[in-house]
Amino acid sequence: QVQLVESGGGLVQPGGSLRLSCAASGSTFSIGNMAWYRQAPGKQREFVAIISGGGSTQYADSVKSRFTISRDNAKKSVFLQMNSLKAEDTAVYYCYTVVRSSTTGGWYAHWGQGTQVTVSS
Repeated sequence: QVQLVESGGGLVQPGGSLRLSCAASGSTFSIGNMAWYRQAPGKQREFVAIISGGGSTQYADSVKSRFTISRDNAKKSVFLQMNSLKAEDTAVYYCYTVVRSSTTGGWYAHWGQGTQVTVSS
């Protein structure tokens, strides 16, 4: 099985920065696209950023110019550098990836457990 373990969340003042990390572990697998989503209380989970295996990135309009997604394929990890944080960024952040099993050849979607980000004065 594959697990995505997130870290780096916390409390920060508006205008501050945080760096989220997500590492994949488990049985032998290959990693496809990796992404970050977030969900605030009472709201649907929304897309934040995505990065392909080749390094191509896309961002939600709400975070463009402020957030940067990156990955380390050797460590099977994805990161989200968040700068100029706003109160509206407060949410639980989840990493997401699609992996291919070396055993079955099938593709499987996996979600991290989520890490809380709170932006408040």
